Amino acid sequence: MKEDEMIICRCEEVSYEELETTAAEYKCSARELKLRTRAGMGYCGGRSCRTMVDKIAATTANDQNRTSVSLKYQPPIRPISFENLGG
Repeated sequence: MKEDEMIICRCEEVSYEELETTAAEYKCSARELKLRTRAGMGYCGGRSCRTMVDKIAATTANDQNRTSVSLKYQPPIRPISFENLGG
């Protein structure tokens, strides 16, 4: 497997190549890169791909976007008690 074909966001199946191409084309911040590619918007809320998306955006962003706020972790939609999990 080539580096470009490596899947960075498993939930949304976003590849390294797609992230790099989008970041280079739009010179976008991590937040904008997330919105354009859907990386970090899957079930895990970016817990597995957040750092890579941040790094890719940081290397290609213009000076204005370098000071922008990075992605945040998204909590689950509804909290579940241990009682309901053990059922």
